[in-house]
Amino acid sequence: MPQSANNARIETWRLGALFAAMYFVQGIAEPTEGLLAQPVRAMLDQWGQGVAEIAAFSALLALPWSCKPIYGLLTDFVPFVGRRRKSYLVVASAAASGCLLWLALHPVPRGDVTLLFALLVVPTIGVAFLDVVVDALLVERAKPRGLTGVMQSVQWGALYAGSIFAGWFGGWVTEHKEPRLGFVVCGIALAITLVLSILIREPRQASKSVGWSHAALHLGRAARSRLAWAGGAFIFLWNFNPFSSAVLQFHFTERLHFSQQFYGDTVSISSVGSVLASFLYGGLCRRLSTRALLHSSIVAGIASTAAYWGVTNETSAAAISLAVGFAYMLGLLAILDLAARACLAESAGTMFALLMSLANLATSGSTWLGGIWYEHWELRWDSVTAFNLLVGAGAAFTAGCWLLLPSLCRCLEESESQDATTSPLA
Repeated sequence: MPQSANNARIETWRLGALFAAMYFVQGIAEPTEGLLAQPVRAMLDQWGQGVAEIAAFSALLALPWSCKPIYGLLTDFVPFVGRRRKSYLVVASAAASGCLLWLALHPVPRGDVTLLFALLVVPTIGVAFLDVVVDALLVERAKPRGLTGVMQSVQWGALYAGSIFAGWFGGWVTEHKEPRLGFVVCGIALAITLVLSILIREPRQASKSVGWSHAALHLGRAARSRLAWAGGAFIFLWNFNPFSSAVLQFHFTERLHFSQQFYGDTVSISSVGSVLASFLYGGLCRRLSTRALLHSSIVAGIASTAAYWGVTNETSAAAISLAVGFAYMLGLLAILDLAARACLAESAGTMFALLMSLANLATSGSTWLGGIWYEHWELRWDSVTAFNLLVGAGAAFTAGCWLLLPSLCRCLEESESQDATTSPLA
């Protein structure tokens, strides 16, 4: 094997290992969906917060994920201490880890929702920044090799592997009312990303070669991309689902009277399905057409929501959680692959972050709306009717993506045709 090919193979494996490690930690420590999500929502419930207020707290806490374009601009065009990626990884990891360990040592007084939010929003920003930097590395180095789908499957398989532990342990922490232990574990996990960030090798970047004028030039080009607009609209609608984990946890524990530990177990079971789907997608993504992948993403999104109509007891909840995790992950990976293909190489971090911020904004807004709808429908009818209506609403929004698909596929075909007739960007 030629030396250059061998070096490329080694680099691919090294990047895959880095992406897997970073996303594994994110699956454990991300405050809005990781280990801490369940105990924090249970804490708010114990403080007398209603389901709409808990959903609003979750939505607001997730808003830093909608600011990812800002982080992308910084890591793409504004080197920090002579590095485009590494320095930001170090700072974000240190801030997120330090804040969670501080929270473990200094418990929030009962009922102080504002202080709890303030102490959680810093690690949320830190993890979101980490995510942007790692995604920028993925698009920058994997797209030229045609490996975006494979690397996405590695990332998200690792994330949901972390979520398997996070779901079970989050349930244990909630059942035994030990949130401080959750903060300790997440703080230590993010300290691991700090070590990994320090070990990353990256050449120094001459600051004069990049800057805000450079950023404006490339963002202007991105803004004129029909593919970016069409892909952004599709991604937003696919993620606008009022049926959220905040409502699901409340319904399972308060209305169906499942234990907090069992709810955490269903999160882990769902994550097992997601890991299996990640392995499957990694093998299939390069064999199916883009159109087939996008149609599959819509079907999978609808199935992963509508399946909850079948929950009647713990057995059905466990089986459906496994199926939902599998279906949802297949759909999500197709969406992420679409986002990576829509990015321009020179503004990879910013463009991918912009598309993902649309997804996160849709998730936050629909989570908030879903909490309001659930409370309103529960008062008007009953909790079962409210839950079923919300499931139907979520599936209907996802089905609306079919209206956007023809335009999106045309843009993708035009983009791929241009890539085939032009040389790669330097």
